[in-house]
Amino acid sequence: MANREVVRFGPFGGFIANGVKTGDVIHLSGQVSMDGQGQVVGAGDVVAQFRQAYANIAEVLEKFGASMADIVDETVFVTDVAEVMANLGGYGKVRAEAYGGEPQVTQTMVQVAALADPALLCEIKCVAHM
Repeated sequence: MANREVVRFGPFGGFIANGVKTGDVIHLSGQVSMDGQGQVVGAGDVVAQFRQAYANIAEVLEKFGASMADIVDETVFVTDVAEVMANLGGYGKVRAEAYGGEPQVTQTMVQVAALADPALLCEIKCVAHM
């Protein structure tokens, strides 16, 4: 088995690894709009939830000595793709802010029936390459 570096922190760190690094690849668990105490941030506001999810992604990457610039792929899970598309300008702005400009990553967006908490509207799962 490959040598692994695992990062666990926050309210669910005992249950889920925030990220696992094997070699120069980091796999992040899906990040949602929750703060360090496990409280939903931006209830009812998908753009605010994307902002918090991206902030959480950056925090996990930092623990590995990586940054948003190292992300090569992201999968976005949303509970209402029509709402995201209606707010595409806001989402695009938040995404560009998170990446420091036009993101140079592949992306897949899928609609799901629900996420771990009914107040959550989005979840972002990433792969980074250092």
